Amino acid sequence: MQLSKYPLVTYKEMPADAELISHQLMLRAGLIKKLASGLFSWMPIGLRVLRKIEHIVREEMDRSGAYEVSMPAIQPADLWKETGRWEDYGNLLLKMEDRHGRLFCFGPTHEEVITDILRNELKTYRQMPVNFYQIQTKFRDEIRPRFGVMRAREFLMKDSYSFHLDQSSLDDEYKNMGSTYDTIFTRLGLNFRKVRAGSGEIGGSLSHEYHVLADSGEDEIGYCDDEDFAANVEMIKEKTAPNGGKLSFARGIEVGHIFQLGNKYSKSMNCTVLTDKGNSIYPLMGCYGIGISRIMASSIEQNHDASGIIWPKPLAPFEIIIIALNKNTECITLAKSREIYHQLIESGYEVLLDDRNERAGVKFADADLLGIPTRLVISERGLKNQTIELGTRDGKDKTDVPPKQLIDYLEKLNS
Repeated sequence: MQLSKYPLVTYKEMPADAELISHQLMLRAGLIKKLASGLFSWMPIGLRVLRKIEHIVREEMDRSGAYEVSMPAIQPADLWKETGRWEDYGNLLLKMEDRHGRLFCFGPTHEEVITDILRNELKTYRQMPVNFYQIQTKFRDEIRPRFGVMRAREFLMKDSYSFHLDQSSLDDEYKNMGSTYDTIFTRLGLNFRKVRAGSGEIGGSLSHEYHVLADSGEDEIGYCDDEDFAANVEMIKEKTAPNGGKLSFARGIEVGHIFQLGNKYSKSMNCTVLTDKGNSIYPLMGCYGIGISRIMASSIEQNHDASGIIWPKPLAPFEIIIIALNKNTECITLAKSREIYHQLIESGYEVLLDDRNERAGVKFADADLLGIPTRLVISERGLKNQTIELGTRDGKDKTDVPPKQLIDYLEKLNS
């Protein structure tokens, strides 16, 4: 991407209604634009980050053995009335009527829909266990949307649902999903903890949340790394971990939640399957969610400084930003910068070129704000010395590199 061709607008001032640093920086960097309360448009650079999160989640879900589907976002009220959640979910449901007076809702989750699909498809034990997932826009009519995409009304979510003949099979898939989530959040570069939690309006007998540790988190968790133990504080009955280990406490942002649902949904919706002995049973279900858009904000809460975002490499919208210190549109540094820009793209790098006719201070400030991990500064003085300045966003590395050796240096930096 060349910034001279993209209408990037950044802001120095903190948005008045943005409380969290992630909300402030996402607005200032032009990653999102507010449409209405709890509703945001994703701009090109912000969308690149969102797609990278999706890609990692999708890779690991496919590797786990789950099958990707896409279910309608709009759901008929009849399904929700079968499970009793049409009333139980309350005003969080965005309800609507079609032209024929039939009631629908914009789905905040899809337990009813997937159970409706499977009660028409599952016939025998040979078709189980099975796990389906999707990555889709959801809507919950939050009474007080706040914190930007952290608690928006419309959000992007990965939700998956598994069906099992018995508890042992459900336990196995619950562990499989737990291991998959560990891998996902590790690949995303997040400092997180898996914590024992309540099941809320989803229901079920067992659940764990995945929390990104951040001072701005809404939840308080207690954890003991020596015992690999963590739980929401309301779930902790003692002042120590189960085996006597010392508890540490931190604020957490929930980015994932896994549940064992039992037969709550299959029974209420009369979803049955025949066992190998010919008996008809209600399958047991598991439910597994990840907040895709919330992960992006959570990462910023963990990775920023006074100047802006510091993206972990797996999430960065671009790997490299080239800053051309050009005095005008005919400056020699522009020609060299564009040459290197195309060279790096041909070598497989994702590159952002700041070739705007702006002052150096503006370009450096925007580069800090956007948080691209590696930066190349191309100046007339450097070119006279046959060098390019190569640095990192965190400021830990900076060196002058001959242009002909640039690819070799980048490969060493990323190895």
